[in-house]
Amino acid sequence: MSAAVVIGAGPGIGASVADRLAREGMSVTVVARNRETVRGVTDRLERSGRKALGLTADSTDEAGLRDALDTAAAENGPTELLVYNAALIRQDAPGELDAQGQLDAWAVNVVGALTAAAHLAPGMVARGSGTILITGGMPRANPTRISLSLGKLGVRNLVELLDGAYGPAGVHVASVTVPNQVVPGTDHDPDDIAEHYWRLHLQPRERWQHEVVHGVRPAV
Repeated sequence: MSAAVVIGAGPGIGASVADRLAREGMSVTVVARNRETVRGVTDRLERSGRKALGLTADSTDEAGLRDALDTAAAENGPTELLVYNAALIRQDAPGELDAQGQLDAWAVNVVGALTAAAHLAPGMVARGSGTILITGGMPRANPTRISLSLGKLGVRNLVELLDGAYGPAGVHVASVTVPNQVVPGTDHDPDDIAEHYWRLHLQPRERWQHEVVHGVRPAV
């Protein structure tokens, strides 16, 4: 059974992606910063007759995050699909957030994704296949959300860099850009958004996409 890890598995996109992957028979590990969040996701899957391994780790704690990824591999086998969904979402106009606050946001929004990808990608390269998906957003910079705008721009560049490093060896790297607030029952329903992650994971190499924007039809 193939294995997936979802980092940043909160009650929105993270939970829906975990449920979608478990429905396909993948062995899923969900990782979040606090135990209550993890329990909420694993309980949701159990109510649907599915299971997930729940682990706690802060995406900015490099050692802790790497330990969680190793635990997931020890329990479920080598990770075939990594989903990085962690983000620090806040409003901040220019100058409202001090330098440390900007660095803290960057650590969650970008550096945690780099840590996780760099930890798992070598194994994917050795096996000749794997998928790394990062949740993006803010398709246009917003002056009322400086740290998030910078972080999501960083995600796009990170995807390009990871693709350059690992794509030639068979690792599919992509982002799913979500342009508006995620709300169940709307056109930004998390269950609908989760479909993008599964579709990207299934894409054959000759049709790889490196960014999907929710709500935008791909060019034919």
